[in-house]
Amino acid sequence: MNGPVIVGVDGSVSSLDAVGFAARAARLRGAPLRIVHAAGRISSHLPSGATPWIPTDHGLDSMVQGALVRAEERAHVVAPGIEITRSVVPGEPLEVLEIESRSAALAVVGSRGRSAFTGLLLGSTAAHLAAHSRCPVTVVRGDPAPPGPVVLAVDGSPAGQAAVEFAFAEAALRKAPLVALHVWNTWSERAYEGPGDPLTAVVVDAAHLRQAEQHLLDETLAPCQEARPEVTVEKRLVRSRIRPALIDASGQAQLMVTGTRGHGGFTGLLLGSVSQALLHHAHCPVTVVRGKE
Repeated sequence: MNGPVIVGVDGSVSSLDAVGFAARAARLRGAPLRIVHAAGRISSHLPSGATPWIPTDHGLDSMVQGALVRAEERAHVVAPGIEITRSVVPGEPLEVLEIESRSAALAVVGSRGRSAFTGLLLGSTAAHLAAHSRCPVTVVRGDPAPPGPVVLAVDGSPAGQAAVEFAFAEAALRKAPLVALHVWNTWSERAYEGPGDPLTAVVVDAAHLRQAEQHLLDETLAPCQEARPEVTVEKRLVRSRIRPALIDASGQAQLMVTGTRGHGGFTGLLLGSVSQALLHHAHCPVTVVRGKE
């Protein structure tokens, strides 16, 4: 999608890291950067006789403008020359960023903002936006600009094809190699629903299943490999538990790319367990790409 790269800021260290990532992404795309601060609504239910709460009387306006200025300064340092706009938009952050995502090429947020509860690994804004955004969403975790390849979590689902296309495009933009990682185990056999350890349960012919999973990986990547021959691709087929294997792989990645839901997602969930695990525990920035509807 054409459009700006948007980044949500709230003055936190995490959001400034997100600004740096977003500025680099905008420069790679030749796109403008839009810095957005959501000014949450103030409750209209005031006690009788109470004085209305006016943001400017509490220094909120200067605090917000200061956060936006610092964000713009960070963006100019990271990516000199890019076009930057900044806006304060009335509304709750979750609602504002979802609306902004409708016309954006990429939305970027930090993993935790000022409002995150102590001890949480992922803020509510990041989790909500990953589930509801109309464009790909990057949640910046760890080092905002680590070295390494782009790592794609391949699940072979139709909805995951959008993530495959994004990962190839991103690797091409970054001139980085792409590691296409498909993790399988005996639970990969759709007919298996019983209890037990997915690594040791003897319910299928493991050699036959591995061959089928390799075929799935090859077939999933083939169209994008043909369309983008300039991208160096390493196909990696790993027999393991899915979430730990992907989290471990993120430790050597500059970006992790995943779909919102794979084959194993429960109907009705907007964000699958694998995507949630990466958003909470990955060692690098994570981009979540919604499937095409």
